[in-house]
Amino acid sequence: MQVTETLKDGLKRAYTITVSAAELEAKVQEKLLEAQPEVEIKGFRKGKVPLAILKKQFGQRLMGDAMQDAIDGAMKEHFEKTGDRPALQPDVKMQGGETWKEGQDVVVDMSYEALPPIPELDSSKITLDRLSVKADEASVEEALKNLAATAQDFKERKAGVKSKDGDQVTIDFKGSVDGVEFEGGAGEDYPLVLGSNSFIPGFEAQLVGAAAGDAVTVKVTFPAEYGAAHLAGKDAVFACTVKAVKKPVPAALDDELAKKFGAEDLAALKGQISDRLEAEYKGASRAVLKRSLLDQLDGLVKFDLPPALVDAEAAQIAHQLWHEENPDVHDHNHGSVETTEEHKKLAERRVRLGLVLAEIGRKAEVTVSDAEMTQAVLAQARQYPGQERQYFEFVQKNPNMQQQLRAPIFEDKVVDHIVAGAKVTEKEVSKEELQKFIEALDEM
Repeated sequence: MQVTETLKDGLKRAYTITVSAAELEAKVQEKLLEAQPEVEIKGFRKGKVPLAILKKQFGQRLMGDAMQDAIDGAMKEHFEKTGDRPALQPDVKMQGGETWKEGQDVVVDMSYEALPPIPELDSSKITLDRLSVKADEASVEEALKNLAATAQDFKERKAGVKSKDGDQVTIDFKGSVDGVEFEGGAGEDYPLVLGSNSFIPGFEAQLVGAAAGDAVTVKVTFPAEYGAAHLAGKDAVFACTVKAVKKPVPAALDDELAKKFGAEDLAALKGQISDRLEAEYKGASRAVLKRSLLDQLDGLVKFDLPPALVDAEAAQIAHQLWHEENPDVHDHNHGSVETTEEHKKLAERRVRLGLVLAEIGRKAEVTVSDAEMTQAVLAQARQYPGQERQYFEFVQKNPNMQQQLRAPIFEDKVVDHIVAGAKVTEKEVSKEELQKFIEALDEM
């Protein structure tokens, strides 16, 4: 077996791999000997079929397997010897193709872009601020009031008082299109909160200002994308009778409210709110710290990037952004999306940082445990209530999905590893200051 270098230009590599006919024949013979004890053919006892007959019957298939094994072995030996790691799957083509005949040498052309050597990172050169925010009493009280608003009740207004936005009106209604009532267009004693946007657009606004006992004619147009095709885009008239008008009454901030949300008493509920707020602040603070770290890494470590890897990432970015700008298109049956210099610049940053983090993680022997993967799968499975088992089975059978779940865990662990060696200053800030840092991230 012979490997000959044909190109070495920057990160581009090309080689010719030659597997002699004798080597192939030896591998076929080896496979025949391995299979012989288990083969049983009419006229021969199991394990006693002559090699010549085995070769005649199975030789063609085994030749293909032997060829693949030989090429795979040569590639593996080459990468172990050179230390090269291909940025993408190597391009492998057999010379001669379908014209190759048994008894000839097999010659294969292999080309790839090698991953570049990554410079060592001195973590001590990285300086970071770890922002911390305390959940003050005002923030807890504000969150508590918002929570109470979700548990609000409604109290009937005095007779003759007109409804306002946010009130609950109890109505009877009948809908018609072109004077003909339609199925599902009627209801009795229906409690509707004005401004909740739970009815057809424009419906609730026409009930603002009505009092109990009023008859109101509501005219609306069904949306063009309405679920019932026979109503989509049609003008409709609803004859409504307002039977009651009730004003919203926030729930009392007491132990009973706390029990509704699973807490023992109001003090315990406040403690839970405080913990939740500080967890949110901590998550936001980590996002700010991580962005600062990545920005510094991007400036500290420079090296040549594999062009094919950058092009692939730029194409993916362009495609993703196109779908964000065209949310109504859910498939990929659209024209090609051109990449721009902006896409390429972002791709270069992502590829550079991805390679740096991967190399640091490799050298630090950072791994993602089975327990961490299980937790990640569980977290994702909760998004599919009732289908958790199917999701687990899908992940088990899908290596790409496993990698998508593993990658962010690995990245976060590498970030923690780098932060441990960096100069980190604890800095207490207000909730408003932290919010400004988060908003700045979105603008970048």
